[in-house]
Amino acid sequence: MASCIFTAVTRLAVFMFVTSLVSCLQVISAVNAPNLPRQRVVSSYQILRNLIDYKTYYFDQKIDHFGFAQDSTFKQRYLLADQHWRKDGGPILFYTGNEGDIAWFCNNTGFMWDVAEELGALLVFAEHRYYGDSLPFGEQSYRDAKHLNYLTSEQALADFAVLTEHLKLTLPGAKHSPVIAIGGSYGGMLAAWFRMKYPHAVVGALASSAPIWQFKDLVPCDVFYKIVTDDFSESGRGCSESIRSSWKAVDNITSTDSGLQWLSEAFHLCSPLKSKEDAVSFKSWLSETWVNLAMVDYPYEANFLQPLPAWPIQVVCKFLREPSLPDKDLLQNVFQAVNVYYNHTGNTQCLNTSQTATGNLGYIGWYYQACTEMVMPMCSNGISDMFEPQKWDFKAFSDDCAQQFGVRPRADWATTAYGGRNISSHSNIIFSNGGLDPWSGGGVNEHISDSLVTIVIPEGAHHLDLRFNNPYDPQSVQKARALEVQYMKQWIKEDTLNPGSQSNKIV
Repeated sequence: MASCIFTAVTRLAVFMFVTSLVSCLQVISAVNAPNLPRQRVVSSYQILRNLIDYKTYYFDQKIDHFGFAQDSTFKQRYLLADQHWRKDGGPILFYTGNEGDIAWFCNNTGFMWDVAEELGALLVFAEHRYYGDSLPFGEQSYRDAKHLNYLTSEQALADFAVLTEHLKLTLPGAKHSPVIAIGGSYGGMLAAWFRMKYPHAVVGALASSAPIWQFKDLVPCDVFYKIVTDDFSESGRGCSESIRSSWKAVDNITSTDSGLQWLSEAFHLCSPLKSKEDAVSFKSWLSETWVNLAMVDYPYEANFLQPLPAWPIQVVCKFLREPSLPDKDLLQNVFQAVNVYYNHTGNTQCLNTSQTATGNLGYIGWYYQACTEMVMPMCSNGISDMFEPQKWDFKAFSDDCAQQFGVRPRADWATTAYGGRNISSHSNIIFSNGGLDPWSGGGVNEHISDSLVTIVIPEGAHHLDLRFNNPYDPQSVQKARALEVQYMKQWIKEDTLNPGSQSNKIV
């Protein structure tokens, strides 16, 4: 499929989850915060050279684990790193791949590399079917709904379970190794569901920034936008109010051809705005920008979706202090604000409204998943949040999906398949969430039992705990990582003393 034809509203609702996954996968660049000299901080590239060393393998997976008519297989890619593994019982940390190239996830999930030596762990990074090199039908995998039919979270989890069993049977020394699932965002959802669905395969799971409750009737549909707004409100006086005022200003300015031209020039757009439809897309682009900033609001200078300064929302809000300015003056300030996101380096010649993030993920694949089982309602009211009012319209969303893929979403399926809020019968899952992360609103933020536990990181954006250790990490994330390792050691110890005991036991 050449391109997606979703409406601007639907595109934003789906795109936000995709970009959230991007935001947590890039590695930090050399830090340049004011209180520490640059030379004291090790760059991401030095970290990668020193720590990351893996081998690539392929495993024959069934295309369909749940039927018998389709008996074909495909090559699932997975990566192994065993330099710190204590064989004959050392644990396996198993990364449940998201919707993208697994090598990218491997290179950017620093927590696993940081703790491998301490735990004596084998690292496994398993690629999600239909992404990266793991294409069930090769170049035809995205051809039509018939070929995409096997792109589901259930099939992916079955892949992980079969691969785990294969590794324990074929790797010398792995037979008695306890397996711990680890993932962030959609990968975090998969890690949690892996433990729930296959408790005999994994002794526990770390589900970071995993919005397993961002589904129909489980959380309010406006919670995401409220958290984004809170991030901006707390970062500067008049900031969220300026953004709220900007939507009407855009409408006023773009009501004429001359206004469209002025706005295009004021924002240095690569492609000028020429119609009302372009103006709607422009506002969606602005919304995506504010959302992305909330997800990557990290305490150090970083190169995530874009190269950004430390605490980027605070920097952005310096330009958004006067919400009552005349339209053109207000929008000129908005340009200065978005320029922080798109041109922090000063090297950008023009702003491209068709792209808000670096691309390494399978966007079409995730669009399809969102159009089938990963249906996450989003809405805003323009009062408790800074966005334009937008109701969640399932029918419109479904119609867009039918037009694009020829399929209709099942809004209730994720809750039926994974239990929704009724998960107390499960065990040994850590749910970690950042207080700044918009996706925390759809996550588990309170202990459910002694072994379904939550870790809240007040200063954390989107799964900060899975990133490499950094000198600028707040104490809350340092403590979170230490606690996560403590739980893992407990699971490993209990499984070593009582093999198989963690498959159904609440500890």
